[in-house]
Amino acid sequence: MADLVQLVTIGLLAGGIYAAVGVGFSLVWGVLNIVNLAHGALVIVGAYLTWQIFTASGLDPFLTLPIDAVALFAFGYVVQRGVINRIIRAPLLFTFLLTFGLNLIAVNVLLLIFKSDFRSVTTVYSGAGLDLGGIVVPYIRLAALGIALLVAAALALLLNRTRVGLAIQAVGSDRDAAQLVGIDLRHAYAVTYGLGAACAGVAGGLIAMIQAITPTAGEPYTLQAFVVVILGGLGRVSATVVGGLVFGLVEAFAQSIPGSGSVFANAIAFGVMVLVLVTRPQGLLGRLR
Repeated sequence: MADLVQLVTIGLLAGGIYAAVGVGFSLVWGVLNIVNLAHGALVIVGAYLTWQIFTASGLDPFLTLPIDAVALFAFGYVVQRGVINRIIRAPLLFTFLLTFGLNLIAVNVLLLIFKSDFRSVTTVYSGAGLDLGGIVVPYIRLAALGIALLVAAALALLLNRTRVGLAIQAVGSDRDAAQLVGIDLRHAYAVTYGLGAACAGVAGGLIAMIQAITPTAGEPYTLQAFVVVILGGLGRVSATVVGGLVFGLVEAFAQSIPGSGSVFANAIAFGVMVLVLVTRPQGLLGRLR
């Protein structure tokens, strides 16, 4: 029984990271209709920003997360307004190629600056955990789960209770009608992409505290974000959170199978995604539209 509870705990804690990675990806996909292949690179940019600030100043890595969010929001706003917006109405293949190109540029810039060495953020509480009757809960992963839920809640609040959030939802529902009522589409698109990048930056900062990072480490997170959105359902923040937690649980139980490795565990997790696509294409919680 203790082993089962430990597995569930590990899965939920990992799922928090996947939810943090997925919410920004889901927002951009749902509103802009762009499957952002540069999302993983944005995650790693946030991770390196946390590492750089922590290394240079000794600032607690959790305190760097707001800096990650602001910096990545500004970067995402500029990239969307100046580059992606030029082909926003082009066929999906064009946005695929553009975001893939942005991913390559970001990865190679990181390689030029940081080389391919592994970097990690190690604090006095790294490796420490809470022991609850044999159930070990790492402090950093527990805090990461809480922060991921807070980020998702803040994003949901912004989308549903603010003028800019309602404008973003209006653009996502019907961009032509939104433009007719006076919404600046270019600004709404840029804010949406900026918010997605900000969420990616926070996720990257959390990841830097949990595992070693390299410039090329972002690619799996793009794929995982895609799976998380498919599992939960496109169109709502809560669905992405559920998708992330489910993905974390499936991965944890798959890794517990004797003789299985991370590749086998990922294969099982992606198999679950295919099963969901076949049996419930709208996702576990369903799409809003």
